[in-house]
Amino acid sequence: MAVRNTNPGTAARQPVVALKPKDFQGEIHPDWCPGCGDFGVLKSLQKACAELGLQPHQVLTVSGIGCSSNLPGFFNGYGMHTLHGRALAVATGAQLANHDLTVVVTGGDGDGYGIGGNHFLHTARRNVDVTYLVMNNQIYGLTTGQVSPTSSRDMKTKSTPFGSVELPVNPLTSAIMSGATFVARAFSGDGAHLTDLVKKGIQHKGFALIDVFSPCVTFNHDNTYKFFKPRIRKLEEEGHDPGDWKSACEKAMLWGDTIYIGLFLQKEEPSLDQLEPVLEKGGPLAHRPLGLSSEQAQKLISRMM
Repeated sequence: MAVRNTNPGTAARQPVVALKPKDFQGEIHPDWCPGCGDFGVLKSLQKACAELGLQPHQVLTVSGIGCSSNLPGFFNGYGMHTLHGRALAVATGAQLANHDLTVVVTGGDGDGYGIGGNHFLHTARRNVDVTYLVMNNQIYGLTTGQVSPTSSRDMKTKSTPFGSVELPVNPLTSAIMSGATFVARAFSGDGAHLTDLVKKGIQHKGFALIDVFSPCVTFNHDNTYKFFKPRIRKLEEEGHDPGDWKSACEKAMLWGDTIYIGLFLQKEEPSLDQLEPVLEKGGPLAHRPLGLSSEQAQKLISRMM
């Protein structure tokens, strides 16, 4: 199993203080609707970082636009709230510039699989070393309840009052076929299982997708906690082999009385930062000399201010 170093860089030369999940709580209190599944995802990310021995300055969260994309503001670490559907592109640049960072991308199904669909596919095939947490509520929540790429056929929403006529995308099979090296699904109603998957995703060296069922209690009254709880089965309890991509696809396509969560696929492949010739000598860009004189640097900065 490919594992990334979760205590890298200059931090390794400094005293490491054992932190608790509360140490990763941001100063801003989440403004999600009471009962929103995103609370569970935030809590699991905080617990995972604490249990892995990470420090806030070692973690960068990057998001797009949407309810779930507000997460960086609620998390104590570096954070970037970027453009709709473009979080993975920004995260790729950050990870290539500084390999010491643990880069976690957070967003929703509309942001990641709709507006950002092409970035999703290409980040997977490039095997960029980031962990992508998608809070999949199968609806556009921030814009008050329109059909999303993962909404079920026949689902009635504000934009499909007579029922959606479209087939939903399957993010797991899409990721597997695009070359992702870590593909998992979780349920925000099972915090312990979700935390374990987040830890494994962060430790994995390469692109790690964790698609999380995160119910929208305000606008999606179909895919609720009550809908998922009797249907969910854990792959770990059925002896699934994460190295078997065919079995992973077959189980990912099941949707009915049985819906699987857990680690579907994991394989070891070189990540983009390990393959890029520009980074082979000299290390991460963030650690290299700027290559500009002080006067040139100040001139560039003044143009941006």
